[in-house]
Amino acid sequence: MISSIMGNIPKTKNGRARESFTIGREGFAKISAVEGVRLSADMKQAFREFDSKGLSPEERRREIVRRYGKKPTQTG
Repeated sequence: MISSIMGNIPKTKNGRARESFTIGREGFAKISAVEGVRLSADMKQAFREFDSKGLSPEERRREIVRRYGKKPTQTG
């Protein structure tokens, strides 16, 4: 699948891609699965909510950080 996508991208003389491209959620999930990274059921639900609310990329990032970002540790 990936090789068929890569075949459509213009290359320079040394074989590197000339342009960038964006993969979709399904493609990213397949690549991540190879690395052992999977979304939890909670995360999948969050992304469905983002889609249904029509959140912008910035709003999505903000919500992801709010939900899953590292919380500051309390000292003292």
